[in-house]
Parts: sequence; structure tokens; C-alpha cells
Amino acid sequence: MTKLFYRLHPCGSDVLWSQVKLFGDINMASCCDNNCAIEKLRERQRGTLKAVLAVNTVMFVVIAGAAFYGRSTALLSDSLDNLGDALTYGLSLYAVSQGANTKAKVALFKGGLIFIGACVVLVQIIQRLIVPALPSYEIMGIFSLAGLLANSLCLFLLWKHRNEDINMSSVWECSRNDIASNLSVFIAAGAVWFFESGWADIFVASCLVILLLSSSFRVIRSALKELKESFS
Repeated sequence: MTKLFYRLHPCGSDVLWSQVKLFGDINMASCCDNNCAIEKLRERQRGTLKAVLAVNTVMFVVIAGAAFYGRSTALLSDSLDNLGDALTYGLSLYAVSQGANTKAKVALFKGGLIFIGACVVLVQIIQRLIVPALPSYEIMGIFSLAGLLANSLCLFLLWKHRNEDINMSSVWECSRNDIASNLSVFIAAGAVWFFESGWADIFVASCLVILLLSSSFRVIRSALKELKESFS
């Protein structure tokens, strides 16, 4: 076939080589464009995850200290939520450049972290039932609002990534939980002030346990589904 081409075309091998080179360049350019687009997406994800990791690490330290000072179980659960998120974002940074299977495993681990956080808060609730204490509604109100502002920023940064893959969608799930947690603690602070009782703090902490457990099961279920699909 090649010899026939040489005989029919006066330019022979020069034309054949130029056509092969042209098709090769097109395929290489297409491949490069795809790889570049993926790498740009990963870089955007890394930048966002680094920002929300820093915010949640700082907020964990601040709110945990305030929770112990103000004797608030609900605020403590809020701070543990920030700790879980900080660990989650750190794991997500690792998973950004990994395959779908690794991302699903990381998401599964995140679900486990959320579950552990719910269990820690449950232990604190039992302790408060055995040894009652009136929490400081001022501390609860101020730091729940601070947490709300910080987590609203995180949710805003993560919004554009929420549907990109299982890794980023599970991160966005954690951030959304934080908003509900902050609002609940703020409402609990008002109830503690109004009723002069610590029961509102315990009630809100119990609601947060249910929220965390629900979120944990949802993330774990999605991760297991992703793992199953990757092996099939």
C-alpha cells in the first residue's frame, strides 16, 4: 500500500510523513489538553482544601477552649466537628491526585471519623446527665456565631466543588453539617439564657449526635457504593 502511494504521489514519503505527523500532533494535543484540564481542576481543589483546612484547625482550638471554659456540651460537639473536618480536609488533600478507588476509601474513613465524633458527644451528654452543669450562654452565643462565620466561608469556597467527585462531595457534606451545628448551638444559647437551664444544651447536643450519625451513614454508604463500582 505504501509502495503504491509512493508511485501515485510525486512527493512520496514526504507527504506520507507529514500526514502521520499531523495526526500524531492532533492526538498529542488532545491528550495534553485533557491532562492539563485535570491538573488545573486538582490544583483548584488543593487550593480550596488548604484554605478550609487552615480555617477549621484554628476554629477547633478556639471553640474547644471556649467549650471547656463555658461548660457547654453542644459547643464541645461543635469543636469536635471542626476537628473532624480538619482531619477530613487533610485526607482529602492526599486523595485529590488519587484514583476513584482511593478517593472512595478516604471517604469511607471520613464517614468513620464523623461516627467517632458523634460517639464522643454522646459520652459528653451522658456525663452531663449524671453531673448537671449550667453552661455559659454568653460563651455559647459568641463562639457559635464565630464558628458560623468561619464555616459559611468554608461552605462558600467548597460550593463549586460539591459535585466534582466523591472526595469533594464528602468534604462539602462535612462543611454543610457545620452550619447546622453552629446554628443549633446559637439557638441553644438563647434557650439556656431564657430558661436558665442546661437542658437546652443537652437537647441540642443530642440533635447534633443524630445529625452526625446520619451524615456518617450517608458518607459511608456513598463510599461503599463507589468502591463496589470500582471493583465491578
